This record gives sequence, C-alpha cells and structure tokens, in this order.
Amino acid sequence: MSDTGRIRYAVGVDFGGTFIKMALVNEQGVIEARSRKATSEAGTQEGWLDAVEAGVTEMLKERALSKSDLSGIGVGVPGFVDFERGFIFDLTNVPGWKAVTLGPRLEERFGVHSRVDNDVNAMAVGECTFGAGRVYQHAVFVTLGTGVGGALLINNRLYRGACSMAGEIGHMSIELDGIKSPQGLGGLEQYIGNRRLVERAVSLLKSGRKSSLRELAGGDFNAITPELISRAAEQGDELSIEIFDFMAKCLASAFASVTYLLQPQAIIVGGGVAQSGAVLFDPLRKHLKERLSPVFFERLEIKSAALGNDAGVIGAATLAMIE
Repeated sequence: MSDTGRIRYAVGVDFGGTFIKMALVNEQGVIEARSRKATSEAGTQEGWLDAVEAGVTEMLKERALSKSDLSGIGVGVPGFVDFERGFIFDLTNVPGWKAVTLGPRLEERFGVHSRVDNDVNAMAVGECTFGAGRVYQHAVFVTLGTGVGGALLINNRLYRGACSMAGEIGHMSIELDGIKSPQGLGGLEQYIGNRRLVERAVSLLKSGRKSSLRELAGGDFNAITPELISRAAEQGDELSIEIFDFMAKCLASAFASVTYLLQPQAIIVGGGVAQSGAVLFDPLRKHLKERLSPVFFERLEIKSAALGNDAGVIGAATLAMIE
C-alpha cells in the first residue's frame, strides 16, 4: 500500500500477435479486472490505442475507479524496444509497428506514467516480484508462443544490453545453415514458434502418419493448435509426443548455449505451450542433460512460470508501479 494508505493500481498490457490482453493490477500483484481485444481488430496504431483505452475504461468501470486511481500503464510488446525512451524498433510478428514512440503516446492519451518493454522482460519482472523468480539472483526467462522470447536476470537486475535489446533467445541460431528469417539464419523460433509446430504436425499428417490429432481436430487441419497437440500428447499420441520431443530438443540446444554463457540458477519457461507440463519438461530436461556437463546441469533448475499466462500483464503493471 502507498504512503497515503491508498491502494495503488496499474494497468498491464500484454501486446501479443493474436490478442491484446489487459489487466487492472494492484500493488500486491493481484488482478482485479481483465479485458481482451483481438490484435487483428485493432488494425492501425491508433486503432490499437483506441482498443487499449476501451479496455481500460471497461476495467475501471468494473471496479468503480477512475483514471486518477491509476499509478501508470505498462506494456509488454513482442519485439525490440528501447526501454528508456518507450520506443519500439520493430515487432517481429505484428506488421505496421516499426519505429514507434509508444511510451509518450500512451502518456499523452491517458495522462499517466507509462512504461514500454519487451514482453519477456515484463514477464520476468512479474515472476521476480510475485512468482517463480523471487528466490533467484541469476535466471533466464523464456516465453513460448507466436514467437520465442527471452529475458535475463543477472545479479538480481534485468540485463537489457547496450540498446535495451538483450535476451532475444528466440533469434539464437540453433542450426548452421538453417531457416532464413529477417532476424538471421537458424533462429530458434523458426522451428518451434506456434505456427511452426502446427505446420510440422500438418505435414506429418499429410504424409500419412496416423494420429488422434485428426479426430481431435474433427478432420480439419485448420483446427490444429499447439494446445490440441499438447492434449493429444498427454493422451499418448505418438505423433504429438514426437513433436514435443523435437521442440524440447530445439530448446535444449539454445538453453545449453545460454547456460554455458551465463550459468543461471534457473531457466523459467512461460507462455501457452509451457502449460503442457511433463509433456514438454520431461524431454527438455533429458535433452539438456545430454548437452551439458554434469557440473552445469546439476546446478540448473528448469521451472514453469508460476504466474502462467498472467505473468505478462502482472509484470507490465508492476513495471509501471515500480519505476
């Protein structure tokens, strides 16, 4: 609670490639209201600001609060950000967001303090303040979703690098002459981003492989999602288990390099696919053990994000409150 005895609130926004998720969060990290808008419906940058304003208005009304009750607004975005300026260099999976000074525009629109950061940095702040990262001084945070994002906690502080863009694990190359993207060759997310996992499943099914995925999707390949693959894997479907093993192997390749470079105490994994539990984490630990010296592997914890899919919005709101 603040010095005045008045509870502080902030809005956290998780700007995803599919949805804009918003939450009204109090200073104990508790979500008091939620709103969600489709990213595609927002369209332009102004449309996005309108969507966020509509969501904020809904949440404040639900709790009988006004804008004057807000300490600030924090936004986590899936791309390259200059944290100090609130400046977005580029969003990897969202077109039309290149060279955008979002922080000042938010402050102008809402009249409150704002913070804009990479979405995994925001997730890391949430986990370090209220979740699985509280007990560590050195940790790596990873989110698995449309893309693969990363954040670094070193000596109990977020490490952002020379221009606030450090920690982009999703663009680390895991294959010498791999898949090409605007971010380089062989980047991790080109193999295990949500779209790639679905493409891999559909390709295997079209090759004639038998799988319960076909029935779960009602025969419609367009209905296949990472969540559906996860459910099939939990039910023992061999093809789906194979896809998750491939994903775990790719992650282990990147995690081994990060571990040798930084020697974190833990790698904390969040995002939708991370909710798959043992289907992902058992093969991940197996493949990571094969790639690391026992001296490193035995001193490393692999954990699921404690805040689940709320880590991004809670972290973004926390950024706005603690800065």
